[in-house]
Amino acid sequence: MKMGKGLKSLAAGALALSMGLGSSMAQAADTIKVGVLHSLSGTMAISETTLKDTVLMMIEEQNKKGGLLGKKLEAVVVDPASNWPLFAEKARELLAVQKVDVVFGCWTSVSRKSVLPVFEELNGLLFYPVQYEGEESSRNVFYTGAAPNQQAIPAVDYLMNDVGVKRWVLAGTDYVYPRTTNKILEAYLKSKGVADKDIMINYTPFGHSDWQGIVSDIKKFGSAGKKTAVVSTINGDANVPFYKELGNQKISAEDIPVVAFSVGEEELSGIDTGPLVGHLAAWNYFQSVDVPVNEAFIKNWKTFIKNPKRVTNDPMEATVIGFNLWAQAVEKAKTTKVDTIIDTLPGLETPNMTGGTAKMLPNHHLTKPVLIGEIRDDGQVDVVWQTEKEVPGDAWTDFLPESKVIEADWVKLKCGNYNTKTKKCSGQNY
Repeated sequence: MKMGKGLKSLAAGALALSMGLGSSMAQAADTIKVGVLHSLSGTMAISETTLKDTVLMMIEEQNKKGGLLGKKLEAVVVDPASNWPLFAEKARELLAVQKVDVVFGCWTSVSRKSVLPVFEELNGLLFYPVQYEGEESSRNVFYTGAAPNQQAIPAVDYLMNDVGVKRWVLAGTDYVYPRTTNKILEAYLKSKGVADKDIMINYTPFGHSDWQGIVSDIKKFGSAGKKTAVVSTINGDANVPFYKELGNQKISAEDIPVVAFSVGEEELSGIDTGPLVGHLAAWNYFQSVDVPVNEAFIKNWKTFIKNPKRVTNDPMEATVIGFNLWAQAVEKAKTTKVDTIIDTLPGLETPNMTGGTAKMLPNHHLTKPVLIGEIRDDGQVDVVWQTEKEVPGDAWTDFLPESKVIEADWVKLKCGNYNTKTKKCSGQNY
């Protein structure tokens, strides 16, 4: 049967369309998609924007090496805008619509908790690069930041043993990370003989700006004749007015030292550091560490970002370590399939940026050194104390009775919360 002109053109159009779709699908199949889930606006943008840039740098470097499995890497960047429910929506978009092979993202624990059910439901792969409160081990998440035993506990030990602190202010932003970390620290302090009256706990909202009354209370609490320190889990841009108010009320690092878990070089680079000089930060990496691998890391970063004033920091290092371990797993497994990569990652090692080695453990946490540094007036940090070797990350703390009996092991036990007493795996993370 002869085809009319209209039918011919329709058929030609359909053929062209199918060829176009086939071409675009083939093009998509030729890249490995890397999701970037960091706040580029809102109260956490001060911290998270740099991590987006770090992932882009790693993708560019990997592509210069030829990509992975013969394919180029393609970044898919979204902005959850410091909005915790929006994190879940953007995670679903990355996994279900964009079909990314891996996601690097989140800063706050509330954002991680928001996306966790999405990654478990859709079997996605998330690398989380920031220190957190522990009490979690999901099959779909690899935690490349510090657990409490790799930051909070060693910081308190340093203040107690080296500085002689007797009274403690636990000051945090009002969400899951500070509340859980402080619950662990309160139990730890009491196990060391610290009395209730020598512990002050305070929480403020994200973006809190009026610190006059709180700092006044801290000053009063520290005037009882015992050496006092502030352990700060204050997150984001609220740190700027907090430290400014310490300066306004003439509270120096000699009087009441503050050790911060969420203030690093990136946050310090954009503010007047005068009020912070001499105060402390506890991390697993500082830009000031003088080793060749860190020198190369800093040089690569400044070259990529084309701004000599931009700094490196701990969550950046954790992002780089996570990316390198993922790339190593892909090359070893010869696939980006999530289930295979999850099984391949435990046991892999990669250099950290302080001259040691980061090893992925069966509980999906890393081995990390612990460093405590003193803030300088140029926004850099001088290391005043560090562990002799890397500390294995502990997903479940030994200082809460309900957690002490829980073990995470995705290699032998295939479970993130195995109860060693009942011999049962429970909860959502299995």
